[in-house]
Amino acid sequence: MRIVADENIPLLDEFFAGFGEIQRLPGRAIDHAALANAELLLVRSVTRVDRALLQGSPVRFVGTCTIGTDHLDLDYFQQAGIGWASAPGCNARGVVDYVLGSLLVLAEQQGVALPTRTYGVVGAGQVGARLVEVLRGLGWRVLVCDPPRQAAEGGDFVGLEQLLAECDVLSLHTPLDRTTHHLLDAARLARLKPGAWLINASRGAVVDNAALRELLGCRGDLQAVLDVWEGEPQVDVDLAGLCRIATPHIAGYSLDGKLRGTAQIYQAACRYFGWAEAVSLDELMPAPWLDELGLDASAEPAWALATLCRAVYDPRRDDADFRRSLQGDAASRRAAFDGLRKHYPMRREIDGLRVHMQGEAPRLLQLVRALGATLR
Repeated sequence: MRIVADENIPLLDEFFAGFGEIQRLPGRAIDHAALANAELLLVRSVTRVDRALLQGSPVRFVGTCTIGTDHLDLDYFQQAGIGWASAPGCNARGVVDYVLGSLLVLAEQQGVALPTRTYGVVGAGQVGARLVEVLRGLGWRVLVCDPPRQAAEGGDFVGLEQLLAECDVLSLHTPLDRTTHHLLDAARLARLKPGAWLINASRGAVVDNAALRELLGCRGDLQAVLDVWEGEPQVDVDLAGLCRIATPHIAGYSLDGKLRGTAQIYQAACRYFGWAEAVSLDELMPAPWLDELGLDASAEPAWALATLCRAVYDPRRDDADFRRSLQGDAASRRAAFDGLRKHYPMRREIDGLRVHMQGEAPRLLQLVRALGATLR
């Protein structure tokens, strides 16, 4: 079997070398010619996989090592009898860590206590639901908007207009489709509360980037955190300059999440082709650089929150790297965007951190449990 794969997918040899020859290519360079003899295609979000790419090729199965599937033409897959799989939830924890890190930065810069804010989460799938669980576990007020889930389940969901009216923080975690393209258009962006924070770690086109640029230019009270951009890898440099935090689509780029994504696609491919699973992610996951932290019962909760989160991830480094890349002409900026993703440094997740508590401190115990760290 011949396998064509995005060169940025980790553990390709460990999981797939036993099943055939692997050809690695940059995700944006995978084209119809590259698939002339391939039966298995492994991608990430930068590769558009549709009729134009696949028609006439021997590809039988497509695996994307990502949560989202907006880059896959699933209708064509069904028509052509091509199997496929995504990796739902693989990087959800990494995105939650990104949001927490961004909140800490904004709180320090704005002089705001995070527990006093009202949080709105748009999209309660794998990522959004986990974020809601963490924020509510911390005891913070959270409103959730997810029309598809509300229609299917009922439950404690509210409309987007209520979030715009009541929430001090709006965090977007919806997939991109025809119903969510420019979900936050100029009219809805204008209804953000005074002093609101907007975080988008879903897909760039969920927010009208041109409208947001105009709004931020005239409303200095608003703060924006953008990890995703319309037209990636091309980025609106002026919009990035107006954002409090700007990063190159790396919110979910934890090592754990990327390895988990490869493992999930390996398992799906094994089921599809009838292969026996011979490799386990547990065997391949490296030990964390930071194994354990100790907290005394006298620790102030806000300090403990910042310390635990930043012990694992702080978005300010990614923001600084990205801003340095926004130089030169459009071609060099596009190349730098992909380069930052390709050479992204190792980053782990909070739920892999062990915390030793010294003394009795119910509030600290609640905090550690909400973050998902392991109590020792």
